[in-house]
Amino acid sequence: MRILLIEDDNKISAAVSKGLKAETYAVDIASDGITGEHLAFTNSYDLIILDIMLPKQDGWATLVNLRKEKILTPILMLTALDDVDDKIKGLNEGADDYLTKPFHFGELLARIRSLIRRKSEVRSSILEEYGVKLNLESHTAFREEKQINLSAKEFALLELFMMNPNKILSRETISEHLWDMNFDPHSNVIESFIKFLRQKIDKDFDKALIQTVRGSGYIFTDKEE
Repeated sequence: MRILLIEDDNKISAAVSKGLKAETYAVDIASDGITGEHLAFTNSYDLIILDIMLPKQDGWATLVNLRKEKILTPILMLTALDDVDDKIKGLNEGADDYLTKPFHFGELLARIRSLIRRKSEVRSSILEEYGVKLNLESHTAFREEKQINLSAKEFALLELFMMNPNKILSRETISEHLWDMNFDPHSNVIESFIKFLRQKIDKDFDKALIQTVRGSGYIFTDKEE
């Protein structure tokens, strides 16, 4: 999952980014509204965290511009003001949720997970497909009751596959969701992680679930392609 954090406080953005990366999210950071808006128009994000008090262009204007251009990505607003009128204004302008500073990272993480689940229509923190079970909160994975130890990026990759079963995911789609804007599109990193994940998910089982669709990408399915 890829998140855009638009926040001008360097300490907050560094702490939030570090915490989110530890939870397997890829994070891009913008320190002003203009840059954040440009990134949101340019890249595909699963969620945007948007501060209200920003240089160059405040969060209100950024929110309005994104919604005006049909950017429907869930937006979580951050503010230092615990003002009901501000919350109402944000929600009316198209924000999906609201969090007042200072906040506990655990609460931020819970709200992020809730918004992403709402967007993807996944109502549980447990994903189950083809005998594979993924717990999004405890970061544990099983195939047919056998526990599989995954790195943070392998877990995120498997989560993306399981949220899109039987759908071909192109290399570009995978990079957009799991790597930040510094990702080198010419590297073989994606292929390497697909290989690592296959060795853990498909090894010792009769049926391979992560399959290559030549010329198109990869698919998570129990059907022979």
